Amino acid sequence: MFDKILIANRGEIACRVIKTARKMGIKTVAIYSDADKHALHVEMADEAVNIGPPPANQSYIVIDKVMDAIKQTGAQAVHPGYGFLSENPKFAEALEAAGVAFIGPPKGAIEAMGDKITSKKIAQEADVSTVPGYMGLIEDADEAVKISNEIGYPVMIKASAGGGGKGMRIAWNDEEAREGFQSSKNEAANSFGDDRIFIEKFVTQPRHIEIQVLCDAHGNGIYLNERECSIQRRNQKVVEEAPSPFLDEATRRAMGEQSVALAKAVGYTSAGTVEFIVDGDKNFYFLEMNTRLQVEHPVTELITGVDLVEQMIRVANGEPLSITQDDVKINGWAIENRLYAEDPYRGFLPSIGRLTRYRPPAEGALGAGLVRNDTGVFEGGEISMYYDPMIAKLCTWAPTRGEAIEVMRHALDSFEVEGIGHNLPFLSAVMDHPKFISGDMTTAFIAEEYPDGFEGVTLGDDALRGIAAACAAMNRVAEIRRARISGTLDNHERHVGEEWNVALQGQDFDVRIAADHDGSTVRFADDGSEVRVSGDWTPGDQLARMTVNGVPLVMKVGKVSGGFRIRSRGAELKVHVRTPRQAELARKMPEKVPPDTSKMLLCPMPGLIVKIDVEEGQEVQEGQALCTVEAMKMENILRAERKGVVSKINAAAGDSLAVDDVIMEFE
Repeated sequence: MFDKILIANRGEIACRVIKTARKMGIKTVAIYSDADKHALHVEMADEAVNIGPPPANQSYIVIDKVMDAIKQTGAQAVHPGYGFLSENPKFAEALEAAGVAFIGPPKGAIEAMGDKITSKKIAQEADVSTVPGYMGLIEDADEAVKISNEIGYPVMIKASAGGGGKGMRIAWNDEEAREGFQSSKNEAANSFGDDRIFIEKFVTQPRHIEIQVLCDAHGNGIYLNERECSIQRRNQKVVEEAPSPFLDEATRRAMGEQSVALAKAVGYTSAGTVEFIVDGDKNFYFLEMNTRLQVEHPVTELITGVDLVEQMIRVANGEPLSITQDDVKINGWAIENRLYAEDPYRGFLPSIGRLTRYRPPAEGALGAGLVRNDTGVFEGGEISMYYDPMIAKLCTWAPTRGEAIEVMRHALDSFEVEGIGHNLPFLSAVMDHPKFISGDMTTAFIAEEYPDGFEGVTLGDDALRGIAAACAAMNRVAEIRRARISGTLDNHERHVGEEWNVALQGQDFDVRIAADHDGSTVRFADDGSEVRVSGDWTPGDQLARMTVNGVPLVMKVGKVSGGFRIRSRGAELKVHVRTPRQAELARKMPEKVPPDTSKMLLCPMPGLIVKIDVEEGQEVQEGQALCTVEAMKMENILRAERKGVVSKINAAAGDSLAVDDVIMEFE
């Protein structure tokens, strides 16, 4: 077995590989850019080597720099993680020439299946059903438009060397095809150093289901069931689960056997994933093969008990697989939620900054199941603009899908993140969405269910009353504490009243609290209903674990004047708890009107201005491109919301802007 391996990656996947290497008694080497000097993977590794400036194309994907780090440390093998150099045949070739083992497939398999154009041709030759498309190289935007018309809109424009949603656009007409081609080409060049583009038919109402395969160098190959990855935004997965709630055993077996046959046809070894589009009749079409470990591999590990990273290391060491197809079972259900540094209220645009608070739920048993959190960050660390915005992969397992969802709900409510925008509220909303709960979703889920963007969660009456009762009880605890402090100073104890008004989500409730040694009974004046509340929250705690009528309720708690800022089940609420007289006066206060920014184009995220498409004095039409902003390797075209005239441009190509910086103004 190897004594030392180098992880040619960063973030959570580097930390994930280090954990398994430790378990196997293998020493690890981390590489890091200047931006990652204090990163978690650097702290966890036995050794670490700096490889250059923050941009990936000057550090993590520069083969010569990685090879130099291998020479410096004497690493015998390299695990590439995913992204970066994981599917680069030149990197595998360089390792082979240096006598260093690549913990991944052979160069030939990477070339055959890692390139999306080549892999689709091989699949077609092997009589695998594929999505209609143009597999040749496309020279320019005009040719892209011509091909798109021949295939028929809508089409998917994709980077040949792509992955993770980078270099991918859906086009519904000629204009979108032209713009999408150029943006995909630019993103592909920046992210992968390869700007080749191909186009295929975009299948509407599809489900994205993938098969995990594992092959050794001795001719053995197995599939470890499937993962459902249909909850996506901007073609990037957000929620994954295993198994799929849609497949039956016959379809699973057919997809699995076909995947293994395809892998064997190209001499594949190590872990890999064959992705399919599956329609409503369970017809499946080969999409692509990812010749690497997938981001969502933990859900497969949770239902099979197989450590995929360990298997990759053993296969790279020349060992035959120790498990057969008959050994692979489906034990329970697992769900993964990707926690991103992005603002769901701003169209999921990236957010950067310092994690002033980062407290994930404890790993291990929770309720009927288990919690696992794969992460690469820590409290006080920075989320950089240079890399993917993923903070963590929160996974839960339970015997059934319903129980796994319930465990995930509580885990999400228990996850504390502050200092940056994040998608925890959106993930909670998905876990409570009827379509997700039923398993009846497609890759269009986000576009269909949130066509105008995510605007937060509106709680039902029962949930609202539960939170109102809990906050009333918490306020009573805070008031008693204040009364005791006041009493110490003034030699008398201030009386804490029993009648309060709780205002939240546009409603307010008059309540009366009766407390005893086990908790409080909160009586609502409007209908006479009573709610029993208990918990051990004390002022200053930022997480409240309460029980309301015997049902657990977890709330993220912040302080606001006269109440609390609460996050629970995806809802972000300001809860004011006032005396009846204070509530009466509050109703007379005028509402604060937000400033008018309707005649300004504001930067929606921290990013770099790639280009300005208009000039001062120019008349623009609704939907016209105004400028392009790049952030976290993604290009975002900002468009005019209505017809107008540009009066002033405050930024130029090459400028770095913060959120809400004014890019241009209109008459």
